[in-house]
Amino acid sequence: MDDFSALDYFYMARALKLAAKGRFTTAPNPNVGCVLVKDNQIIGEGYHYQAGQGHAEVNAMADARANGFALEGATCYVTLEPCCHYGRTPPCAKALSEAKVARVVMAMRDPNPKVAGGGKLMLEQAGVNVQSGLLEAQAEQLNPGFLLRMRLNRPRVRLKTAISLDGRTALANGQSQWITGALARSDVQRERAVSHAILSTAQTVLADNASLNVRVNELGSLAELLPVQPRQPIRVIIDRRQLLTGDEPLFQLPGRVIRVVDRAVAQEVGETLLVEPAENWLEQMLFALAKLEINDLWVEAGATVCGALLSAELVDELIIYQAGVTLGDSARAMLQIAELTELSKAKRWKLTTMRQIGQDLKFVYQPQEAIL
Repeated sequence: MDDFSALDYFYMARALKLAAKGRFTTAPNPNVGCVLVKDNQIIGEGYHYQAGQGHAEVNAMADARANGFALEGATCYVTLEPCCHYGRTPPCAKALSEAKVARVVMAMRDPNPKVAGGGKLMLEQAGVNVQSGLLEAQAEQLNPGFLLRMRLNRPRVRLKTAISLDGRTALANGQSQWITGALARSDVQRERAVSHAILSTAQTVLADNASLNVRVNELGSLAELLPVQPRQPIRVIIDRRQLLTGDEPLFQLPGRVIRVVDRAVAQEVGETLLVEPAENWLEQMLFALAKLEINDLWVEAGATVCGALLSAELVDELIIYQAGVTLGDSARAMLQIAELTELSKAKRWKLTTMRQIGQDLKFVYQPQEAIL
């Protein structure tokens, strides 16, 4: 373990704070922040804003140069290992080497196979002193979806549901608008805004006339942090029974819509993702979404799909909004899962956060053996 000073912690904490500014716009790239220091003075800082634009290190170097500072001999604090490959932009490790920085402190290695230690090696071969592991746990939390996709080749799956006190999601006739209050619904919009894609079903789209987009007028104070036109999540709609025609409202709104259909019966209605009609079709879908570089998948669907995802152990986070209302025993259940005959076989979840939002409660759970 490298030894770090109190100032090292201070500057890396600043880099982490900068990285978080990109959380609404960077996908499919990770959130990264960078601080350049020379003679115990911050000379430049930056963060990655959007894929295809400058990375955090390049933006920090441009900031330093714009302020009239020379980069030679500086220390670079960056939240993720600098890239070493040519993608939409040139390698940051090469740019740092050519700028003759003396030291690079990175919070964590990049598990992306295109990097995976290559950035560190490129810097060291150029004579740069490289250290890693400073505030690594905090850096991991910046990019859980990106890191999981790199490690498991699937997106991070976050399943959301809204329930009554008696665990129901809608009346028997399907009416569910609205169980929770306006503040809880605003919180859902904020969760959508930080998600790369939203997964739902054709049945939900048709029943609720759903748009599944980010509604800026419901974001509250968060709207001030977003671009004038916020990034709309990709909408992924499971439509294996070919129910959608392409005339539904969500197809008329800005943003990408992908239908998930069985390969054998696929019909052309917009962009499609084909799956084989097999027992593992959910895994097929997630692997295919990872190939489309989707990091975080926010799920708003019915009891059948939510139950199937949970039963297949494909849910990384379970978000429950609970309202102070009762709907009765004939109302619709939260999940459709196979009945257990032994309590010892029940899957346990750990509560990570709980807070009150207006008159409602928000619970966030993770599997007991969470990957991240």
